[in-house]
Amino acid sequence: MPALSERKMQIVRTLVEAAPDQVVGGLHAALAGTGGDSALASVRRMVESEARDRQLRNIILQPIVPMCVGDGRDPHNLVFPGRVLGAVWRGLKVIAPAQIAKAELSLYDYRPGESSTEAFDRLVRLAAEAIRAGEVRDFVVAAEACDEARAGGAAAFVACLDLAPVVRAASFRLPEWTTHFSDEVTAGARLAYKDAVSISEDAGPGFFEMLAAQLPHSWMVLRVISAVMDKPTERYLADSELGGFGERVMSDIDDALRAISLLDLDGGSAVAVEAAKRVELITLQATELETCVDLSREHGWGLRLVKQRKSLASVVEARLRETEKYAAQALPTGPAKLRRIRRSIPRLNLPPDETAVRRSLTLLAFAREVRSSANYGGFAAARTKTLEKLGEMLDHYVEEVLDLLKTHETEYEDNARAFLTVVAEFSRLVRDDKAADLVRRRAAAAGQPEPSARATAGA
Repeated sequence: MPALSERKMQIVRTLVEAAPDQVVGGLHAALAGTGGDSALASVRRMVESEARDRQLRNIILQPIVPMCVGDGRDPHNLVFPGRVLGAVWRGLKVIAPAQIAKAELSLYDYRPGESSTEAFDRLVRLAAEAIRAGEVRDFVVAAEACDEARAGGAAAFVACLDLAPVVRAASFRLPEWTTHFSDEVTAGARLAYKDAVSISEDAGPGFFEMLAAQLPHSWMVLRVISAVMDKPTERYLADSELGGFGERVMSDIDDALRAISLLDLDGGSAVAVEAAKRVELITLQATELETCVDLSREHGWGLRLVKQRKSLASVVEARLRETEKYAAQALPTGPAKLRRIRRSIPRLNLPPDETAVRRSLTLLAFAREVRSSANYGGFAAARTKTLEKLGEMLDHYVEEVLDLLKTHETEYEDNARAFLTVVAEFSRLVRDDKAADLVRRRAAAAGQPEPSARATAGA
């Protein structure tokens, strides 16, 4: 198969250059096994070159890379359009190719947190100066894109570039700052903050926004803020220029509570797992606020947090009650035909209700996945009680159905076995895989003739 023409290669090159990093990485992995004499060899070489170029770009512009995402219109976080990163990089290639080459050479023995970053920081400063000058087309494009995304976007972006050297140095210590509380951590965080505000008096919020973008979860920046401000009181933090970080966490908790209350019961296990992750996130964020800020339960954030914790327990407990309701609908029972049998027995005249089963599985998956958050969320007792009650119900149901199969007292054997399959799935979520396997084995053995009976029949 012939190689792609130059015109087609140019089309592919344009598409690759415009693609997000994740797409380029996927292409790089997909084409890794392409032979040197295949038609895609030229594409592979082009993608490899683009991947290396982006790796260099992301190291040099590391302090702002995670802030350049999507369309840059996030109302809650300081972000910029993703295309800004590419425009700045193209501009640097125009005005500073020699400095880029020098920075690339420094990577051969580069050790993060130990090696000098001056070659990278110099390029970032050049980018800031070029955007201010507004003479190079690519930098003009970057500035216009920032302003289109938010008012004053270009000025905010340049301010972030000014802070980049300080943020780069601080980012190497973030793992320590966010996992340990000590005098050394406090001193390091305060020194970095002092360096930031020495660049600009109003650089504080931007500095912490940039640090937040470097963290796995942006709300973890509260730990650094707490270290710098020596665990501030709620009122002091709320009235400062950094109060928005605390308000943002409170709003995130409210949004997560709404999402959990609107759980799509027909969504299956994936939706349940996502809702359970939100429950865990709420408990983590609430604990973060309580740890990093001196709160009062009587007013302000402290009182709001108390109400949010109560709301979390309430919404989860409501889901647990729904679990019992839908499980009963999925495994229907009714009074026996014989009056002497007073207990309820399985109704097997109809096959399992698919809707009730699906919703039960969603809720059971949710109940299972929130186990790690139960103690901190305040619903551990309700969860334990619900699962114990469901376990007893499943045990009773299995015994009744198996008895009907063994004694051949039901004319709906196919339905009975279908219900046992449902019980096995429920048992896996309520208990574990072993419980589910036990139900399946007992169901397979039910209704089979005993060994002695088979021997007699054979004789």
